[in-house]
Amino acid sequence: MGRRKKGMAMGFVFLGSVLLCVLAFAGWVRMAPSDPQRWHRPVPADHDVDRPGGVIRVTSGDLAALDAIVRREPRTEVLAGSVAEGRVTYVTRSKFWGFPDYATLERRGEGVAIWSRLRFGRSDMGVNGKRVARWLAALAGATGGPEGGPADGPDSGADSGPDNGAGA
Repeated sequence: MGRRKKGMAMGFVFLGSVLLCVLAFAGWVRMAPSDPQRWHRPVPADHDVDRPGGVIRVTSGDLAALDAIVRREPRTEVLAGSVAEGRVTYVTRSKFWGFPDYATLERRGEGVAIWSRLRFGRSDMGVNGKRVARWLAALAGATGGPEGGPADGPDSGADSGPDNGAGA
């Protein structure tokens, strides 16, 4: 075999190896088990918090109404809990890679606490904040009430800012 053919063969082997690694990674992300013991936990704050990997929002509203909104979210399923229990955790997967994000809704008196966070990586690029803001806007539209406090205001930081990884 000539040098050129050996080079092409090595190139195909390299590309095939890269493709195999990408497919293995995609399979691992999609099939990694979601342990309810790890993800179905109490919301760890009683006020709004922005983090690089997610958000916490505490708002007025009905858990059952918010649950119905979240269940309509594409690629979302219940991981654990129920409205009757007072806490529900959901898994929402990204469209292309299937990266899981976890959202826990928890009844807090007359309101709801929401903790939406990523599983893999350090920054969600604002995806969880935008998703929660969308849910709260839908809740406000369904109930005719306020949108849930500062999380939904124009300068809430839910969609931008250095603390939540947005900017892309």
